[in-house]
Amino acid sequence: MQFIVNAFESVRDFMTMGGDVLTYIAVVIFAMWALIFERLIYYRTGLKQLGDETLSAWEGREERRSWNAHAIRDSLLSKYSIAANQSVPIIQTLVGLCPLLGLMGTVTGMIEVFDVMAISGTGNARSMAAGVSKATIPTMAGMVGALSGVFLVTMITRTVQRKVEYIEEHLTMDH
Repeated sequence: MQFIVNAFESVRDFMTMGGDVLTYIAVVIFAMWALIFERLIYYRTGLKQLGDETLSAWEGREERRSWNAHAIRDSLLSKYSIAANQSVPIIQTLVGLCPLLGLMGTVTGMIEVFDVMAISGTGNARSMAAGVSKATIPTMAGMVGALSGVFLVTMITRTVQRKVEYIEEHLTMDH
């Protein structure tokens, strides 16, 4: 129980040192990871089922060479691709937003440092240090969130591409 309390206090202290911008970064990172986990779970469950349904719908057709069959094939591929790519642009946007929010934290922290310098001069190092931590911690948090997201977005994008290509290869126009 003490471990949980200590962990909570550490996170609270970290969020306090980083300022208000760090809260926004935490919300963005949480939303990004929630969408990433949703996609990863969907690829193992719903998309697999949709792929099986797509292949069986195509295999159930007797005629596969006409213009109508080609249009149906394109429709099946399009529905599968849309389902596979759902939420990926949102995840990419959140990944790109993380470093921008970190930069905003840097700017607001440095403004705080300059305010302290304007009021008390350069002699109050402790007050300036609080502003510097509010400048550097959000930058670091934004970069960590972006780097972790870039890796997984790349993995998700490649997975989607492979799955769509697999379905496309198996929807042959023979017969």
